[in-house]
Amino acid sequence: MRRLRRLAHLVLFCPFSKGLQGRLPGLRVKYVFLVWLGVFAGSWLAYVHYSSYAELCRGHICQVVIEFTPHLLQTPRLPPPRPHLPAQCDQYRKGIISGSICQDLCNLRQVEWRTCLSSVPGQQVYSGLWQGKEVTIKCGIEESLDSKAGADTAPRRELVLFDKPTRGTSIKEFQEMTLSFLKANLGDLPSLPALVGQVLLMADFNKDHRVSLAEAKSVWALLQRNEFLLLLSLQEKEHASRLLGYCGDLYITEGVPHSSWPGAALPPLLRPLLPPALHRALQQWLGPAWPWRAKIAIGLLEFVEELFHGAYGTFYMCETTLANVGYTAKYDFRMADLQQVAPEAAVRRFLRGRHCEHSADCTYGRDCRAPCDTLLRQCKGDLVQPNLAKVCELLRDYLLPGAPAGLRTELGKQLRTCTTLSGLASQVEAHHSLVLSHLKTLLWKQISNTKYA
Repeated sequence: MRRLRRLAHLVLFCPFSKGLQGRLPGLRVKYVFLVWLGVFAGSWLAYVHYSSYAELCRGHICQVVIEFTPHLLQTPRLPPPRPHLPAQCDQYRKGIISGSICQDLCNLRQVEWRTCLSSVPGQQVYSGLWQGKEVTIKCGIEESLDSKAGADTAPRRELVLFDKPTRGTSIKEFQEMTLSFLKANLGDLPSLPALVGQVLLMADFNKDHRVSLAEAKSVWALLQRNEFLLLLSLQEKEHASRLLGYCGDLYITEGVPHSSWPGAALPPLLRPLLPPALHRALQQWLGPAWPWRAKIAIGLLEFVEELFHGAYGTFYMCETTLANVGYTAKYDFRMADLQQVAPEAAVRRFLRGRHCEHSADCTYGRDCRAPCDTLLRQCKGDLVQPNLAKVCELLRDYLLPGAPAGLRTELGKQLRTCTTLSGLASQVEAHHSLVLSHLKTLLWKQISNTKYA
């Protein structure tokens, strides 16, 4: 004990310890500040994640509509990460809604809700498990619906969603009603009667050769969802997720494809803060090998072809980002989100007669932009940039880093040519097809006869 006291006395009172004593308060302040900064940053990140989750993940509202029970209306604003199904499915059992997965969802409890993947509050997206397969569960909710609404929220939403067709509507009237809706949203196309036939076949999920009122109400509610309408229109295309079933206005598709965007794991409010340089570095380090990226890019280019003058008209990609570029375990391209793919008729209807001061006022979605006629102060009907030009702009950052040395110059040249495509679709159609064909051939030659093909 005496030795310890002597040692303490030497440390505290020896001449060279004065400098150390002088520095200690400064060091303490510095460490306290760093600890405080770490706690503050951690708390802020936790708050951002919590608040963005509360805003985006509201799957319990979808369940309230399908499985309306009084006790469920008292759920807190922030639902549990993996919502559990309630004991009753009153909407289904009352005969208000119907669908191919209602039995599994409500009675057999075979649909398992997993991780919340929503990027906007109005479109609820969850990963899930059904019949031993990875699936994606989707349901649209109105922005005005949240837990602050009164106890009549679910019944009011039921009235809005499932108000058509009304009792007494004949099957012929429902066919005409569906055809009119499709004409308004996809344009007056000769192929629409065939699509109406698909809608009726889907409504008659139990194959009893009749469409009940509940089946018709459910399918009509689904058609109001832009992505569902797109899924239905693109079901024959290999690059859109396959529709597996529905119940009311909730539907499930094939499992979530892998994302090509490294920032997808970040909370939505933090994603815009990712610097472009860091984004490119992450893409190279964490993304697939370049040959796999080339295969995904070929699939994306094929998808652009499918959208251009398909059986059900032309569609525009109105949010061209890597977040929407998905791929399967075999690196086949899958469009991760069809919510921002819009029919040409819908875009033209939005632009027609729209008042504008500059071209930014003529923007549908994120990047479907038309020129503004400054004399008439109205938007013009044709988009400035076609789908292919926007996709090629995206592929420059996706394909050029890490590309083989012998290919990089030619690939860069073709992508630059592609990004300059503009003008009326009718004027660029031939050039559009030629540029797209050259790009696909260039990439395919590089990976054909290899394990990546």
